[in-house]
Amino acid sequence: AGVMLGPSLFGLIAPAAQQWLFPKAPILLATGAKIPHPSMSILFALSQIGLIIYMFLVGLEFDGEVIKDRIKSAGLISGAGILTPFCLGALAGLFLFNQGNLFKPGISKAAAALYLGASMSITAFPMLARMLCDRGIAQTRFGTLALAAGSMDDAAAWCLLAIVLASIKTNINIAIFAIGGGLGYVLLMIFVGRRALTIFTRLTRPAGVTPQILVLALILLLLCSWFTDAIGIYAVFGAFILGTVMPRGEFAKQIHQRTEFLTTAFLLPIFFVFSGLNTQIGLVNTPALWVITALITAIAIIGKGVACLLAAKLAGESWRDAATIGVLMNAQGLMELIILNVGLEQGVISPTLFTIMVIMAVVTTLLASPLVNLLLQGKDYTLEKYSVHNN
Repeated sequence: AGVMLGPSLFGLIAPAAQQWLFPKAPILLATGAKIPHPSMSILFALSQIGLIIYMFLVGLEFDGEVIKDRIKSAGLISGAGILTPFCLGALAGLFLFNQGNLFKPGISKAAAALYLGASMSITAFPMLARMLCDRGIAQTRFGTLALAAGSMDDAAAWCLLAIVLASIKTNINIAIFAIGGGLGYVLLMIFVGRRALTIFTRLTRPAGVTPQILVLALILLLLCSWFTDAIGIYAVFGAFILGTVMPRGEFAKQIHQRTEFLTTAFLLPIFFVFSGLNTQIGLVNTPALWVITALITAIAIIGKGVACLLAAKLAGESWRDAATIGVLMNAQGLMELIILNVGLEQGVISPTLFTIMVIMAVVTTLLASPLVNLLLQGKDYTLEKYSVHNN
């Protein structure tokens, strides 16, 4: 829907109406000075708030117990699902660096390769979890393996992206500060924050999550997001790490219930619209660019999907289960859009490469659900032999 509201469709059919609805032309002041139109700034601010809360909720759903139960198999799958697409994406970045204006001027070849590799490594963990839950197999042996692999992949990919974004700084001192600050933040949250944040559990025992407690949690969320953004990583990284160390149980459940609807029904759609306004299919206007689009999509499918399939088979899963895990891990979804917007905002990729990567994300996401339905057809995962208690 966001792409259709942007210049790729709505702007093509009714350019005047599209410009009226999403104006970008500068405003002329009485003094004669021109200022940027605030509409895009407002959309950007609201979309960033939505992303921060959403990534916090993703971290809140991160279940260490699931990973602990399936650590060996999940580690093998997530490792293959990160290293393979990262290496293939980095090689593609080196190859594409001089192929037109795909990267912004001033970006080094190494930075381009690192970013493209990191952006190919992501898995849409919330989408993976939703598909398993909707089919009632999240608590089965197969479901817990997929969840464990997806959550490990997601966490590692975001840490990798944070390191990549910090390392592409032109000033080495800024890069060291960003990487050191990010590592310090993670360690502080794991060893100090996790214990200190148990205060939220004690506060919610008498009357649940009151408005005051919710406001306190949101203030903490904004502070953590501001910190990681200020040190040069990105705001959503701070939100994700905070979510992973927050206390679980009733507190997490109520926080999720209080914030999920506003985030998914209002703020995230604004992010999709904002991403759609930055997507210009018309920029992919030559056969060479469409070949590059096909190449990027093929790398995504082979690097993530096929690598996870083979790793799952190596871990002892059947071909059907391994293929299902490969499809689930290959879905890029919203998480890819977040990374692409980061790259565009940080001046790493051009609007053309942004559009190419959006097409890849849409293709891999649209393929996921029908392929999963096809692979799961005729198999009952609720049987005792697939129970999580029978590992």
